[in-house]
Amino acid sequence: MVSRVRVWLNRTYAENVFFMDQLRRNPSDRAVEIHATHGDPDSPVLAAADTADLEPEDLSPAAYVEYALDQCARRGIDVFVPRLHQSAIVAHRAEFEAAGTALLAPPPEAVAVFEDKVIAYEAVQAIGVPVPPWFRVRSADELVAAVEELEADGHKACFKPASGAGGVGFRVVTRAPFSLTHLTGFPSPYAPLDLVVEALKQTGEPVDWLVMPRLEQPEVSVDCLTGPDNRVRLAIGRTKNGRRRGFTQHEQWLEPARLIAEGFGLHYLSNIQFRMFGERPVLMDVNTRPAGGLHQLSLCGVNAPWAAVQLALGEDPGEITPPFLGQDYTVVSGPRPLRPVSLPQQRVEQVEPLLPTVPAPVEAVEAAAEALPL
Repeated sequence: MVSRVRVWLNRTYAENVFFMDQLRRNPSDRAVEIHATHGDPDSPVLAAADTADLEPEDLSPAAYVEYALDQCARRGIDVFVPRLHQSAIVAHRAEFEAAGTALLAPPPEAVAVFEDKVIAYEAVQAIGVPVPPWFRVRSADELVAAVEELEADGHKACFKPASGAGGVGFRVVTRAPFSLTHLTGFPSPYAPLDLVVEALKQTGEPVDWLVMPRLEQPEVSVDCLTGPDNRVRLAIGRTKNGRRRGFTQHEQWLEPARLIAEGFGLHYLSNIQFRMFGERPVLMDVNTRPAGGLHQLSLCGVNAPWAAVQLALGEDPGEITPPFLGQDYTVVSGPRPLRPVSLPQQRVEQVEPLLPTVPAPVEAVEAAAEALPL
């Protein structure tokens, strides 16, 4: 009898409830049990898991590694998909392997390259992948100089943190003065340059921003599955143009994505994002983790989460080609159940001696938020 597979996701995005669903509905008909941890007791991933724990707050990266090793040992984790403190965790891969846990994440060298967007842009440009012009700025004067140079070349400038994810901190620079138009309708990503400059001068502290031209749609996110041998097993592009979504296998997107995934050893699941700069695609960002929208590949007949778990377990799924490309679609929110109290419910056979059980979850309307595009 084939044993069950125990998978742990730590402090992951709400949208990964679909990642968990796909693991359970795997084409191998393998029993999968999922452990989840989070700092938010109302995260839907806790309700979707078979067992769950609230994570301790304010742990240093080193202390979090110790916490993670303890979780893997106590919970019998076969495959760990780390998001929080990924860099610190992958540096201790041997210790997790000694505990019987495979890490579904790239090696530390690959993670380090893509933690800083400037280092990433320099590295991928060196292997022939086109990138947009960029400026690293740390002060108001550097920001103004970068914006003026981009505007002189006919571009609209934007900025974002040199390290970060999910579009957090992204703003488009505008010369329009602040007015009531900024206070009507929904909040926008536009930030008046004079107000940004004033804020920088008032704080008196340096920032670490990447200033670049605003790139045009379509945005194409290429989901890659790469083996420890640096060979890509799966590459499918998900297109985004306004509300409309779709899929592509065009080599103008896949070829540079494969070059990055194989060249830097982005083992297991990664997401490589491109947009248009003029008439050509350029790299926008690289995520060394599964994308929140990875589950959308199911519309192409592909179960990428399960293929990645197989690869982590040493069961090579081989090269995966989508049997078809799904039709265009859009994304809407929907309800997911939450736990009724802060302590997550545990499966009976998994309850620790000192942890009480709680009643079954009730339905609560909580949409899985989708990150805004850069």
